[in-house]
Formats: sequence, C-alpha cells, structure tokens
Amino acid sequence: MKSPKITEAFKKFLLKIRFTKTSKGSEKFKAGILQSVAYRLVGGRISRILPLFEDLSLHLQRAGLKTGFRVYISLVVFSTLIIALATFVAVPCLLVFMFGIPIFPAFLFGLGGSLFAIAFSILVFYIYPVYRADKFKRELEDELAFTTGYMSILASAGVPPEKIFHSLSNLPIPLAVSAEAKNIIRDINLFGLDIISALEQTSKRTPSERFREVIEGFISTIHSGSNLAAYLREKSKQHMKLKRISLRKFSDTLSMLSEFYVAILVTGPLLLIIMLAVMAMMGGGLGFLGPDLLLNILTYIGIPLGSIMFLIILDAVSPKW
Repeated sequence: MKSPKITEAFKKFLLKIRFTKTSKGSEKFKAGILQSVAYRLVGGRISRILPLFEDLSLHLQRAGLKTGFRVYISLVVFSTLIIALATFVAVPCLLVFMFGIPIFPAFLFGLGGSLFAIAFSILVFYIYPVYRADKFKRELEDELAFTTGYMSILASAGVPPEKIFHSLSNLPIPLAVSAEAKNIIRDINLFGLDIISALEQTSKRTPSERFREVIEGFISTIHSGSNLAAYLREKSKQHMKLKRISLRKFSDTLSMLSEFYVAILVTGPLLLIIMLAVMAMMGGGLGFLGPDLLLNILTYIGIPLGSIMFLIILDAVSPKW
C-alpha cells in the first residue's frame, strides 16, 4: 500500500504542474523548475554577492518579471556555473579532435573560454531585465497615443475610472498597457486598494516616464474633479504629435543602420575572406591559428554573432505601432 505521505506529496506535485503550466506550454514549467532547483542549491549561499546586483531588483519590477530578486540571482549563479563548466569541457575537446590543436593550447583556450562564458553569462542575465524593461517602456509609449484616445472615448461616455482600466485589461489584442491595467485591477480587487492608491503604485512601478505622467495627471484630474475626458483628449493629441516625430527619427535611424549593416556584415567579411585566402596561398597565419581556422571562426562565429547583435539593436529602436 502507498504511504499517505507519498500520496499527499504526489497530489501536491500534480497541483503544482496544473497551476504552473500556461498557454505557452511546458517552457514556462521548465523555467520554473530551473529556478526552483537553482534556488534550492545556491539560494542560501549568495548573501555576499546580493549587494553587487542590488539595482536589478528595480529592473525586475519594471520589466514585469514574476521572479523574486534572490531567486533570479540564484538562477544567474547556477546557470553561469553550468555554462562555464560546459565551455571548459567542450572547447578543448572541439579544438583537439576537430582542428588538431595540441592539448596544452586547447586547455588554455578552454580556460579562457570558460572565463569568457562566465563574464558573458552574467552580462546577459544582467542586461535581460534592463532590456525587457526598456522594451516594455517603448511599447507603452508607442501605444499611448491610441490608449489615451480610447480612454477619452470611455470617459466621455461616463464610464468610471475603474471600469476604464478594466476595459483596457480585457482588450482582445495583447498590448503593454493591458498588462499595466491588469496590475491596477489586481491591486483593486485582490489587495483592496482604491483606484487612487492603485494608480500611485503603478506610477512608481512603470518604466515609462510618459505613462507615469499620464497616470499622475489622471490622479490629479480625479482629485480636482476636472473634466477627465478633456484631459485624456488633450493627452491623445499631444502623444500623437510625439509619435509623428519619433517615426521621422526612426526613418533616419533605419537608413543609417542599413549602411552599417552593409559595411560591417557584408563588405567587411568579404574583405576578410579575400585577405585570408591570400594568407593561405602565402602560407601565413596568426601563430597556430591558420587561415582555415580563422575562416571557420569568421563564418560560424563572427558573422552569426554580428547578425544577432544587429537584430537586437534593430528590435531596440523599432516602434511597435
């Protein structure tokens, strides 16, 4: 017979799976399991390094990541150790068996690669919340012209402020402002805050200065008893003008980025390939790095990494609407 404790533990595990899985499938479930494992293994041993990442706490809130500060730092440390160990083992094996490099230089490359992997992993984990917060900020500001217009229509029809944000939270199209509206409705319905307090919490949490300005003006308008619909209409006109200006600037930026792409990722690799071909015919190289190895590094590492960086930059400057 099964022990009652085992049965109860199994039921709790099934409930955890049921409530953890979302519409994105098992990816979020696996991420939750990884965070749990990382926190169990290293969560109690990272107290000394927490002050080094203290500013990440604010970025995690602004990015909308539903992860605690200590849990996220545990994930950073655990993932960095795994990546460094895998790099230290994989790089020497790859260099020795595929490229025929001697063991000692391959070992040094593995050591250097693991140190680079540590620095790169920490940098990626540090930048990710900042990038998410900045992306969320740009999405909010891109939508402000249409959001304030939509809110002004509801306010003109006499809809109370709570219902305005409830309507924003239930839009059929997933928008960044819907996430903020859901947080406001959550603070009201779950935590028992009034609409003013919920808006003040959102104003402190949001990464967008423009959205914060709209929320604070919304609060001031409610306090003073002024015409909320007129305020929102004026804000909609103001943000529509700003959007026209930002689209003109994006057009200029896009033309400059296209020139950089052609120069760095099209013309540059061609020149390097020609140079390496000449070096191969003349029997030259950079120490034990022969022209063939340099060409492989350029083809399989340099160009893909450059393209990925260009796509990240392009995504960072592109407006959503």
